[in-house]
Amino acid sequence: MELSDRAEEILETLWVHTEEEKKDPVELGVSRGDTAIDELSNAGYIKLADEKIAFTEKGRGEGRAIVRRHRLAERLFNDILDIKKSLVHPVSCKFEHLLHEGIEENICMLLGHPRTCPHGRPIPEGECCRKSREIINKVISSLDNLKVNQKGKVAYIHTKDSKKLQKLMAMGVLPGMAINLIQKFPSHVFQIGQSQFAIDKELAETIFIRLT
Repeated sequence: MELSDRAEEILETLWVHTEEEKKDPVELGVSRGDTAIDELSNAGYIKLADEKIAFTEKGRGEGRAIVRRHRLAERLFNDILDIKKSLVHPVSCKFEHLLHEGIEENICMLLGHPRTCPHGRPIPEGECCRKSREIINKVISSLDNLKVNQKGKVAYIHTKDSKKLQKLMAMGVLPGMAINLIQKFPSHVFQIGQSQFAIDKELAETIFIRLT
């Protein structure tokens, strides 16, 4: 069931209050008769007692997912698109409603599975984060640690420097792209598609490769 934007915002606020501020149930100043509240109640996301709201398990999971999308959107706008800090939150509020499962994981992988939003609040972990953590020591290595002529696919980029991230993206270094390390000294030279690029060791350390 697709929720209205306002219903999603209520679930997001409720999740922050209950999971991060440990308030349960919560008084949000809304009650039955409010369209969004009725929408959430009828869908089985919340329970109402007087004017207090409590999550159902279904609602708790959906609230977590909404918070994750919002905070990933904030990282995207802050780290890659470099928009004004005063606009990061309001723009992310609108963008989070457009993110769907799959797209959200692609963004998370692109950003290197960030743990916090630009404001320092934790980003709830996704399935892609768990899988990455499980295999990182087995089949994932930084470009800097690859051997010459070793191949793989880009898993993610791990840097908070937006200029570095934008530079690598301009080269085509994106999750899923096939990459081949050609040279390590005096600079790291790699190939993506038909193009070759030279970068320094510091930048090579930010690119993580799933080995093939």
